[in-house]
Amino acid sequence: MFASVVLLVVAVLLLVLLGHNRRSKNFPPGPQTIPFFGNLLELNLEDPLTDLERLTKRYGNVYSFFIGPRPAIVINGLQALKEAFVNKAAAFAGRPQDQFFNRIVQMKAHAPGMILSDYTSGWKEHRRFGLMTLKNFGLGKYPMEQRILTELQYLIRTLEQSNGKPVNPHLLFHKATSNIMCQVLLSKRFDYEDESINLFINFFHETSTAINGRWGLIYDAFAVVKYLPLPFQRCSKLFESAHKRHLEEYLENKKTRVPGKPRNFIDCYLDELDKRGQDGSSFSEEQLRASALDLHFAGTDTTASTMQFGFFYLTAYPEIQERCQEEIDKVLDGKDQASFEDRDQMPYVQAVVHEIHRVGNIAPLSLFHMVTEDTELMGYSIPRGTTVIPNLSSALNEEGEWKYPHEFNPENFLNDKGEFVKPEAFLPFSIGHRTCIGENLARMEVFLTVVTLLRRFKFIWPEDAGEPDFTHLFGSIQTPKPYRMKVILRERSYE
Repeated sequence: MFASVVLLVVAVLLLVLLGHNRRSKNFPPGPQTIPFFGNLLELNLEDPLTDLERLTKRYGNVYSFFIGPRPAIVINGLQALKEAFVNKAAAFAGRPQDQFFNRIVQMKAHAPGMILSDYTSGWKEHRRFGLMTLKNFGLGKYPMEQRILTELQYLIRTLEQSNGKPVNPHLLFHKATSNIMCQVLLSKRFDYEDESINLFINFFHETSTAINGRWGLIYDAFAVVKYLPLPFQRCSKLFESAHKRHLEEYLENKKTRVPGKPRNFIDCYLDELDKRGQDGSSFSEEQLRASALDLHFAGTDTTASTMQFGFFYLTAYPEIQERCQEEIDKVLDGKDQASFEDRDQMPYVQAVVHEIHRVGNIAPLSLFHMVTEDTELMGYSIPRGTTVIPNLSSALNEEGEWKYPHEFNPENFLNDKGEFVKPEAFLPFSIGHRTCIGENLARMEVFLTVVTLLRRFKFIWPEDAGEPDFTHLFGSIQTPKPYRMKVILRERSYE
């Protein structure tokens, strides 16, 4: 009996010693770890940003943190972010391939997609292709602006039906942005009551909430839990359903395709695939299908959440909304609809839109990166394979970089002459090689949506809704707390 107890004690001690997380020589400092769990138990996983700010004050702009047994570094502040993702861009451009969402995608779609791929020659090929194709949709062959404005007419009709009544904007904005991405990818939109659009939105929302949340981090820290019936299994099932529905639309699109006459992103990719033939490149139909769902996910949830934040702040600050409407009415006088080019004549609206991006801060920790080679950062040694967490919030709220870092104020983007200016610390779309591939499309969508809807409607905080709650709901995509806004058709008609 005594021998059994001794063996048990020895086994426990060995487990503790083996599970102890150690920092390598000259690795960034950080909080004391707990064996096996790392630092997970000391973070509020529902909203870790406050805890990360606390750690920054204690350890500096580069510190380490253990997600279970996995070492990670957190990078804070404009200068440290630039040092890593601009000055040493290639070394910090990797993407972990064994994390929650990556595993789901590669298991179901058999390809990592355009956004989740690691930093390889194949990723570089797809990045170049994606940027050029999306640029053509925004500025060249395919009139993206008109597709956005057309979708906004459907949104306007829906809002007109609620004239004088409070509405919940969450689903409305998600449906509109999902349809815009479907137009880009498939030249197709879905009716707002179609079950397909609801399937996509449920998948996007639940997965984005889970990725950097409690269950996503537990999944990343302890791979064995993937076999347990825990809440993240629902994301896997939702992905399977969304991927299957995407595949159906992809095959339908392929049937009607005319080679050399592309209508959408998928057609452009298939033309590229025909051109390359069997050249051994990374282009394949599996990669196309994974990338299409990647782009649909990224282009829907991010932009919709930005719009939710936008109309929350415009409703909470009616004086800012009114000043926007004055500028919009003046610039668009005599015009049927807005154009993205109008932004140059709307410095105040431009400032408000950028402040929405800054304060909304929808991707506070971006997507995690991985170090591709042994390197140094701010005097510390960072070994290859280290997980990297870019804390974009730290730049978007950094003291000394903004006039009003901790409040919603368009003056952050206006100089003394009232002209629009964009500070260097404006990084909502990330920085470096992994900057959001759809940044230009997202900026166009948000600007045109704000201008078009403010020209048509007045948005009011409901009398019975209490005071606005400015708390953010944390996830890989942050959102405001659920709210309603009363929609009032403005007296002036633009028929």
